[in-house]
Amino acid sequence: MALAAGILERGPGRELAEGITHMVEHVLRLASTWTHWDGRPRPVDDRVYTPHKAIRRVADHLVDHLAELEARLAGEETQPDHWHASATTTPADLAAFTQEDLEEAHSRLNRLARIWANRLDALTAAQLDVPQALNFVRAGQTPLPGTGWTFREIAAHLPGSAYYADSVGDLTPAATAAATPAATPAKEQTT
Repeated sequence: MALAAGILERGPGRELAEGITHMVEHVLRLASTWTHWDGRPRPVDDRVYTPHKAIRRVADHLVDHLAELEARLAGEETQPDHWHASATTTPADLAAFTQEDLEEAHSRLNRLARIWANRLDALTAAQLDVPQALNFVRAGQTPLPGTGWTFREIAAHLPGSAYYADSVGDLTPAATAAATPAATPAKEQTT
């Protein structure tokens, strides 16, 4: 509210935050059509996607990089994730996508986008661009080794999470009737 009222200035991370917010809005627009899902996973590249899997992957991606950012700011080593990412399709991923699932996706993803926006707004331009090995706030702390992305690069990377939702696509009856099998080809499996 203070930002909207003009009390606070736009932080250097505001444009990055808007990219994340727009990605979440795009994902949720597509998700609003997923209650029409026919139960068949959508093959894309070398993976398959479902509505639940797309939401899971977007949320996991936002959480994973947020945990990385927060650990680095606290001067801690980042925790490795043990998610199976999109290589695995779980039984939960295959469940019907209901109106309640959509409402939960709205709550989950909008909150994550807001957390990202608040965090990015709080960072200085210098913090956004310092290499991973040097990005610590505690005085006198020895930087941990690493050659990872800057916070700016991480935030700029996150809008790519729209890929998961785009893989499921618009499932309104009109959109699915217009789609052809050639529109979303699966790579041929050789096993």
